[in-house]
Amino acid sequence: MTAKTEDVWLPFPAEEIPALPDSFRYRRWDGEDAFPADPADCVFYVAPYMKSPQVTVRPLAAMPALRVVQTLTAGIDDLLGARGGLDALPAGVRLCNAAGVHTASTAELALTLVLSALRGIPGMVRGQDREEWRSGFYEALADKSILIIGYGSIGSAVEDRLVPFECGPVARVARTARTTARGPVHALPELPRLLPQADVVILTTPLTDATRGLAGAEFLGRMKDGALLVNVARGPVVDTAALLAEVGSGRLRAALDVTDPEPLPAGHPLWHAPNVLITPHVGGSSSAFEPRAKRLLARQLSRFAAGEPVEHTVLVTG
Repeated sequence: MTAKTEDVWLPFPAEEIPALPDSFRYRRWDGEDAFPADPADCVFYVAPYMKSPQVTVRPLAAMPALRVVQTLTAGIDDLLGARGGLDALPAGVRLCNAAGVHTASTAELALTLVLSALRGIPGMVRGQDREEWRSGFYEALADKSILIIGYGSIGSAVEDRLVPFECGPVARVARTARTTARGPVHALPELPRLLPQADVVILTTPLTDATRGLAGAEFLGRMKDGALLVNVARGPVVDTAALLAEVGSGRLRAALDVTDPEPLPAGHPLWHAPNVLITPHVGGSSSAFEPRAKRLLARQLSRFAAGEPVEHTVLVTG
């Protein structure tokens, strides 16, 4: 029997992942100080989930045999921006994201934020704490016009979940224009025309050079009075100072699962800004994550062991 000489680093115990190929030695590493083995033997590295970029990239410079880096996140901006990260890798290493793993969970939270903000749920929770009966009329999602910015798998899943709520028209925006079964997807340059028409604007776009600061003063200024901005993308897609000015004036509302900075420090004005609902970046960290992540890893490693191209490749180094 041939000895296995190639290592795969996983943040889960290998025995907890069904259908892993037996071609490799599996080493469990979830960001601990001590490495589980010599990084030089690692050919497939699964980055720990919900760890800092500094932790994630720490072994990379010592992995000359590495061929695949698999993240467990949909976005890869943290890894791309970390010093000593991809720039430390040899040419030809594939960086793959976890497309699909967080889709359902993040779309579910986006809808939760929309409904909670419109129906005044945060105020009702505060009222319960104070034993106050805050009856009255609140806004419905029904008949609201929606603008989804970032129409990949998550944006599409958000629209799937909006269908039963009898919304008004839904507009879709992505990097490039295209046609889908549900209607046209507009390109980013059309935002100035589309923003004034939307009651609810939902951000699901990746963080790129083109989307950093996208929701700035001009963008927010084009939103209609009383509109709701929902961000389940990345914090820096929104200009925090510009948002604070708009919500502080009472003109706009916001529901944010991500912020800039993040984590949001104590004392930051966003915490107590009027008409702002904040959740602590929990779009993907739900009970749906682990089983879906493990199925992804089993598929990717089976393809890798068979010499087939891995899926969800975002870039190749070198």
